Amino acid sequence: MANATVSEAVNGPATGPANGPANESANDAAAVFGWDVGGAHVKVSLADSGGAVRDVVQWACPLWQGLDHLEHTIDLVFERWPRARTAAAQHAVTMTGEMVDLFADRADGVRAIVATLARRLGAQSPARSSSQSRSKLSRQLRFYAGDTGWLAADACADGWRHVASANWLATANWVRTQVTDAVLIDIGSTTTDIIPIVDGRVAARAATDAGRLATGELVYQGVVRTPLCGVAHRIEFAGAALNVMNEWFATTADVYRLTGELDPLHDVQPSADHGPKTPAASRARIARMIGHDAHDANDGDWLRFAQRWRALQLREIGANLARVVAAHPTLAAAPLVGAGCGRFLATALARDEARGYIDFGALAGVPDECAGWAATCAPSVAVALLAAGDPRPGQSGERRAASRAA
Repeated sequence: MANATVSEAVNGPATGPANGPANESANDAAAVFGWDVGGAHVKVSLADSGGAVRDVVQWACPLWQGLDHLEHTIDLVFERWPRARTAAAQHAVTMTGEMVDLFADRADGVRAIVATLARRLGAQSPARSSSQSRSKLSRQLRFYAGDTGWLAADACADGWRHVASANWLATANWVRTQVTDAVLIDIGSTTTDIIPIVDGRVAARAATDAGRLATGELVYQGVVRTPLCGVAHRIEFAGAALNVMNEWFATTADVYRLTGELDPLHDVQPSADHGPKTPAASRARIARMIGHDAHDANDGDWLRFAQRWRALQLREIGANLARVVAAHPTLAAAPLVGAGCGRFLATALARDEARGYIDFGALAGVPDECAGWAATCAPSVAVALLAAGDPRPGQSGERRAASRAA
């Protein structure tokens, strides 16, 4: 099937299994749309009434540049799936976009994202004039809140801590229903999540971004947006070790373009210099990191240099994997479940450590034509499947208040 390229600077055509509407048979009254609203992308999955994933799509959405990008992405979702704007549609949402510096703090970010989605996705909802209509609205739009369950939009202002950056937990809570012991590794454009699953439970030692950075369960290393000066401060080239320039001259996308591992459909963010995404341009950018020009060496030399960057990033992710596994000795030989557009590094880790490897797309039983996108957009798939298996409405602010009073 043909795929379209997403606009590099602003929202553009979808990247997914097909640049067009999903099979209409999937758009039935019980269809669930799973949303993962990130700071750089919005990923949406469509599951049918039987809990089967039928379509998975990603849009570039530079949220730090303004909420209008989220608004436009919602328009694109409605274009692809007209049923998504009706009262019959159910929407389950997780997010990490509250972290972008558009917002004063994370609570403000959660409130702004929730308000935008509630206004657009709830526009066709029944009036809130009765408990029945509130229940329908809560089922129509729910926000994933981890162990707290699902929250309605009006409960997210108070419950923002449970909603903020919970997408990794949605993925892990679905994976644990399929695999008893494993390490989930989701390597995306910007970050890596390393999540232990022990005896069918999520065994993460921390829940917040700050806590997970301490335990090694969150690593700010990705295969597209990570500046190379964030991968290493000293690197070998042509037999010598050089300090790395702390400048945003090149990103990991340049490395994986040169190694041939980055799918062009995942390469949807601007390059560091906003220049072309060609091998020649990538060689020029990585050369700048050590004070060179591309013509100072041949193409083979720059490929070996890119492979050195790859090795250093893989070592960093591997060190954090070891840190996580050290806290759970039963996972010493457990398989890795790979997700994210950088899961090719997870397969490399599994091979290096003689572990089994399970691709998230295969685990989810997604049709072949969108299995790769399901793995790339795992949190959106997971939140759709979790919602499809849990028909209860999201907990409203009114009921939360009543519960506290009791």
